Amino acid sequence: MFISLWEFFYGNFFRYWMKWILRQMTGKCELQRIFDTYVGAQRTHRIENSLTYSKNKVLQEATHVLQSEVDKCVQDIMKEKNINPEKDASFKICMKACLLQISGYKQLYMDVENERKKPYDSDNLQHEKLLLKLWNLLMPKNKLKARISKQWADIGFQGDDPKTDFRGMGILGLINLVYFSENYTTAAHQILSRSNHPTLGYSYAIVGINLTEMAYSLLKNEALKFYLYNLVPGIPTMEHFHQFYCYLVYEFDKFWFEEEPESIMYFNVYREKFHEKIKRLLLDSNVALTLKI
Repeated sequence: MFISLWEFFYGNFFRYWMKWILRQMTGKCELQRIFDTYVGAQRTHRIENSLTYSKNKVLQEATHVLQSEVDKCVQDIMKEKNINPEKDASFKICMKACLLQISGYKQLYMDVENERKKPYDSDNLQHEKLLLKLWNLLMPKNKLKARISKQWADIGFQGDDPKTDFRGMGILGLINLVYFSENYTTAAHQILSRSNHPTLGYSYAIVGINLTEMAYSLLKNEALKFYLYNLVPGIPTMEHFHQFYCYLVYEFDKFWFEEEPESIMYFNVYREKFHEKIKRLLLDSNVALTLKI
């Protein structure tokens, strides 16, 4: 109850008067002060919060602006806040960059969600080609004898037909597996080999799909904002999401063997432990997760 009361008074009284006092002292609005004080993800995050909690409708709606309308939105904000472009030439550039990141994050989530919602369809030729591409990338010396085959277990699928393993993450799970195998082929072969360890082994493809779910949930819960705002000065894309997924795959494999689980039966325990580790890293406003292979 105390927290709710504080939020009410802060949002309706304290924040308003604090902003008014600071404007009188500095001659600048809150947005300008943020640009003067912060850089990187901190800047974009604070701008996003300032716009979101503003009582001005133009500013509130700026966080939902379409990428094609960003320039007009910046002009509208400057008009509302009486910002003279001749006195503050950098405001327009900085605000545009922030709005592109903010709107880009929302668009990226929608793009990822669209792929996740697409079920794997064995009647779809493109889906089938992608699945066979995964096999050829991971097992270049072993020919797949049949589409429905026990051989799929060699790369970590559960049954004779991998399509059943994609039900949770749809085609997104397969796209990620192929992306990592194609762009980091040597690392993929090494991790696949390690996943066949006699005591510490795990199902490579199943774990890969599980990590797609982790990357997706972090994006959905907005936990990737600091990471992407630091990484991408403009609009984040699917490529950046795939790169984050690759980071998870590589780091999880290292984590798994460092932890030396008693059995694969404890997978969920160690998966959650890894998940918490990643979430802690993402809380740092200066976070920069680099895949080092």
